[in-house]
Order: sequence, then structure tokens, then C-alpha cells
Amino acid sequence: MFWTFPVASVKAQLVSQPFKRSQLGLFQGKTKQYGNNVPHSKHKTRRTWLPNIQRKRFFSEALNENVRVKVTTRALKTIKKHHGIDNYVHNMPSKTLGWEGMRIRQMVKSAMKDPRMPAGLSEEEANAWIAKRTEELEIQTATEARREEIARILRNKLPNLTTARKATEQAIKALGPSAR
Repeated sequence: MFWTFPVASVKAQLVSQPFKRSQLGLFQGKTKQYGNNVPHSKHKTRRTWLPNIQRKRFFSEALNENVRVKVTTRALKTIKKHHGIDNYVHNMPSKTLGWEGMRIRQMVKSAMKDPRMPAGLSEEEANAWIAKRTEELEIQTATEARREEIARILRNKLPNLTTARKATEQAIKALGPSAR
């Protein structure tokens, strides 16, 4: 007796991956198209059209390096519209990005959480960069604390003026004199 795979799982894989090659780059939903060659004699023969794929390098500000990827011209136009690869992978739905786009998205997200200091800085510039980064992190944590406080108030459905004043004072204290 021969072993067989469940038909449902095979069909699910076929439906989710109609054009396997499109998962290896940023294809923006473009796939292989099918049609006919129709000469003067009207004798039709099947043929296919592949998407216009280019190999490009994009500079990622989050990664601070070039990212080399295969893109269709449609995706290239959309990347330019979003002003860079970082914004593109952040704003596009995962269905449109495919595997490669999701891989780049994860790299960008992890780099945004822990950005690398640019190479070749003097000691003064490095100290200034570290000070700026710590200030950004303090602002980010204060903002997240404020969001959590608002979410807690909304969950309890107890909008209270004194609670709001306390939260505002905490946010101003966390942000420092630049908040006013």
C-alpha cells in the first residue's frame, strides 16, 4: 500500500502559493499570465507572460545598509511612492509582501528596536548619538505608558478627570521640559 498526503493540505498550499517565484521577491501581486498566440491563420497556441522583474538595491535607513531584492516594476513604483523600502514593508499587507517582504519587514522591525550606531563617528558624535537615542527611548517609553494608562481607563470605562490629570502630569514629568 502506498502512502498518500491529505488532499486538503496540498490544495491549501496550491491556493496560497499560486506563483512560487513571487515569494522570492517583492512582486506586488504580479503573477505569471497565460494566453494564446493568435497568428493570421487563427491557429492558437498557448503561451505565458512573466512579470517584469528587476534586481535592485535599496538603502534601508533602519538597517543602515543596502538591501538587494528582486522587484517588479509595479513594486518599484510603490516603493518610490512610500519613500523607501522601510516604509514600504511596514505599510503593505503581508499578503502582498510574500516571504521575502516579510523577511525584510522582520529585519527592519528588529533594527528599529535596537538601531546600530553608524560607523566612522568621532567620540563626540558617538556620545551625541547615544544621548539622542536615550532621549528617544525615554519619550517612547513615556508614550507607551500613556497609551497603557488610556487603555486601562477605557477598559474600566471609568473616565475620571483626576486620573487624566495624574496621567498628564506623569507624561510631562517623563518627557521633561521639552513637553511644554
